[in-house]
Amino acid sequence: MNPDPFAELKTQQRAMWASFAPTAIFTTPVAGHLVKFADVRAGEAVLDVGTGTGVVAITAARAGAAVSALDLTPELLAVARENAKIARQPKIAWTEGDAEHLPYSKGAFDVVLSQFGHMFAPLPDLVIAEMRRVLKPTGRIAFATWPPEHFTGRLFSFVGRNSPPPPPDAHPPQEWGNPSIIAERLRTHFGPPLFERGIMAVPALSIEHFRSAIENSVGPVQKLVERLAADPKKLAGFRSEFEALAAPYYSSNIVRQDYLLTRANALAAE
Repeated sequence: MNPDPFAELKTQQRAMWASFAPTAIFTTPVAGHLVKFADVRAGEAVLDVGTGTGVVAITAARAGAAVSALDLTPELLAVARENAKIARQPKIAWTEGDAEHLPYSKGAFDVVLSQFGHMFAPLPDLVIAEMRRVLKPTGRIAFATWPPEHFTGRLFSFVGRNSPPPPPDAHPPQEWGNPSIIAERLRTHFGPPLFERGIMAVPALSIEHFRSAIENSVGPVQKLVERLAADPKKLAGFRSEFEALAAPYYSSNIVRQDYLLTRANALAAE
């Protein structure tokens, strides 16, 4: 087997997202929207890729699905297991693993879901091929991503411009928010996608409070702040730019974060 050319990047990602749990709570309503949009039904076998703290997996399990869930980061899986225990969903199968190398057999699932997770894998074509491989011929895929023209997509672009470049051939996560790119990526393995949009409302007492919370829980921003800590002038400049980027989306103690949902049926010919 050839070594993974992105092994170092994935090791960094595994550590980078370990502190995400406090922010994951705000994605809980999005999980409800995604599971409903995917039309998850009782008795279906469902895989949640990039499960994080398990908000999608637990929501699908509460709908009666038989759920497996995978994530790179063991610290997040520990929180997910505790969340499942509280929600009285003990049957979810949690696995530490990689979206580009799913440790499941061909045709194991009726539905594959991902909420802001699979988009961080560097090779989108490989991720899609793996998701299709583990789906039944009549299966479907559904995921939530961040459009590049709205706040979170713009934030990832901003952070990328201020961070060391990724390895060659790695794709930025915000590409997954562009419907035309999504359609092109899916077309080999899936039928025409359906789209739906929503808004994640994040409460914040001020833009400064919001920035501070993001700095302490969202991995790419957290790592950038750590790198800039030795240069107070650059750090202050970054914070000023961040707050200016967030300002148009902040009103009445809410930061508006627009997201995109995608759903598509597998091509049965495979």
